[in-house]
Amino acid sequence: MQTRNKFFDDMSQLMTNAMGVAQGAKTEAETAMKSLMDRWMADRDFVTREEFEAVRAMAVKAREENEALSRRIAALEAAAGK
Repeated sequence: MQTRNKFFDDMSQLMTNAMGVAQGAKTEAETAMKSLMDRWMADRDFVTREEFEAVRAMAVKAREENEALSRRIAALEAAAGK
């Protein structure tokens, strides 16, 4: 017949509780770090991905229009030079 040793039962319970405390501390540290990073990011003038993509699209369109106008001016100057 096998008997249960109180020492091992107590150690097992202690380790289980310690793991629970460690997991709680990990979760709390992650939450604190996320909160810190959110505050840091909010204090900076970062733009959202949507804002960035909108401005990028406007820049591409402006560049294309600029190139088209440059070609048109070059054609008009060539025609006026004849």
